[in-house]
Amino acid sequence: MREPALVTRRPGVDLREGVGTACGTFGELLQGALPDGAAFLVTFPITRGTRAWFRYDSDGPLSVFPSHKTKSLRVARAMLDAQGAGGGSLVLDSGLAVGKGLSSSSADLVATVRAVGAVLGMDTGPAAVEGWLRPIEPTDGVMHPGIVVFEHRRVRLRASLGTLPPATVVAVDEGGHLDTVAFNQRPHHRTAAQKDEYERLVRDLATAVDHGDLARVGAIATRSTVLNQRLVPKRNLDAMIRIRDEIGALGVVCAHSGTMLGLLLDAADPDHRHKLSAAAAACSHLPGTTTVFRSFTSPGSAHAL
Repeated sequence: MREPALVTRRPGVDLREGVGTACGTFGELLQGALPDGAAFLVTFPITRGTRAWFRYDSDGPLSVFPSHKTKSLRVARAMLDAQGAGGGSLVLDSGLAVGKGLSSSSADLVATVRAVGAVLGMDTGPAAVEGWLRPIEPTDGVMHPGIVVFEHRRVRLRASLGTLPPATVVAVDEGGHLDTVAFNQRPHHRTAAQKDEYERLVRDLATAVDHGDLARVGAIATRSTVLNQRLVPKRNLDAMIRIRDEIGALGVVCAHSGTMLGLLLDAADPDHRHKLSAAAAACSHLPGTTTVFRSFTSPGSAHAL
């Protein structure tokens, strides 16, 4: 009887590759708790994010680069195990600073699920992505397009609000890092009156987004930033509110569980260039590092990721 031929893996033939992207957020337009007890946030997508590449190898181990991206490694391993076995190489390239409130971890995870899912032929719709991320950690809603109300501790969508006209944020990073997982494990007691106010703010924000009213969005974001001072105080807040009034910015937006605080500007404002320069100059005198971010308004902005 003839001996069976040995089957060897052919590099470049038996390997499959996939790419996934996800945007980050500049903090949140609003974050708090509602009368039903749900902790929530409202996303503010930006043009910076994470791109993931995954090369599947049916016979190899699973590795990730950079090697400290262990959460992405965990979700990739879970997806591979669900399909039977296998490994591969996962590479993440992110334009988001870690521990600042820009959803860097969430963007890594969403991009990973999309890249691995593309290779394995798995569902990578928003609800499916939520399911993969839920066992990993509290997560922002960057798997959903546009601006959404998201229950980050339960990792589930509460409402989709739509999109806003293009906006710019001139931000100051006050320094240090904040562990989002540890932050969400802390008790955040809020009174019934505070929960009622957050419910009103969500309704007002939904109307403002629906009407494309950036000025109203800025006012709501400022109120949320002020309310958040009791949890994660920003030392530059009073100065930022003063600068807002001096240059005619729309409001102050913050990373509620991060280190960022920013001035919201209407990118379509005829005076935008002057306000942008004035905001950057004023912020440069505050303690911290100044950076400009731009809102993610449509799929056409994806080139910036």
